[in-house]
Amino acid sequence: MFVWWGSRIECMSALARQERDGTADEQIMTRALRRLHEFENKWQEIDPSDSLRDTAIRFLRVHALRAADALQLAAAFSAAEQRPSSLIVVTLDERLGTAARKEGFGVMDLNTE
Repeated sequence: MFVWWGSRIECMSALARQERDGTADEQIMTRALRRLHEFENKWQEIDPSDSLRDTAIRFLRVHALRAADALQLAAAFSAAEQRPSSLIVVTLDERLGTAARKEGFGVMDLNTE
């Protein structure tokens, strides 16, 4: 499993938001943080680089993406060694999924699985 270097921050942001708005209690947060830690021990992070930044900028000009989503897609492109058909992108974000499909990735959309 490959993730961009900011994935842990994005996951923590989503969990903290749920904790603040009351949709996740302490027990849910404890389980979620444990699972996140388990995933962190298994994933490989794609580090920032000039090439990754340039690819993300290109994706921003071509697709309707937010900056973080463009970085995620660029990290996937890097992990796939510029051969998008060799990887599947897993996402909950419709715009990111659409852009990934257009770039040639297989996409597993967890909203519909």
